Amino acid sequence: MSRPVAVAITGGIGAGKSEALAAFGRQGAATLSADEVVHDLIAHHEQVRAALQDRFGTTERANIADAVFGDAERLAWLEELLHPLVRERTDAWLAQVEAPVAVVEIPLLYETGGERRFDKVVVVTAPAGVRRSRSPAAGGSREARLIPDPEKAARADYVFENEGSLEELEQFVAAVLADLT
Repeated sequence: MSRPVAVAITGGIGAGKSEALAAFGRQGAATLSADEVVHDLIAHHEQVRAALQDRFGTTERANIADAVFGDAERLAWLEELLHPLVRERTDAWLAQVEAPVAVVEIPLLYETGGERRFDKVVVVTAPAGVRRSRSPAAGGSREARLIPDPEKAARADYVFENEGSLEELEQFVAAVLADLT
């Protein structure tokens, strides 16, 4: 079987990236969440757990988040630890996918230069008020370091403004999949 079309989903906090990923899965695409890969690394990867314990005195995600967000040096250290491992696991997953389309949700896609590893990029956006209603982190300090949605949208192959119904999201995903296959 030939390699699947590799698609990345990205967007701001609370925009609906995870729901878009789920919609791709419901419609037959193979899916993977970079956030879930991070969670797995923190929970199970011995070297990651040891490094976190040494640096922060904990392996609890909430405590790590409290330690790094707002501290650029600590955040950079954490990203240097995790990003190469996430890329490695994502690439290994993409290499074994047998579906025609493989979709990976990557919140920091453009910020890390990761878009070069994918055939197509989907950006999911939503108005600031909608995003804040979905996630308390939307609009906060975590988001200040992200590339603004208009710039992400300009660089993307597909853009969905996620302020409507799940049915509209499903229709968008179906149209993208039809275009890709």
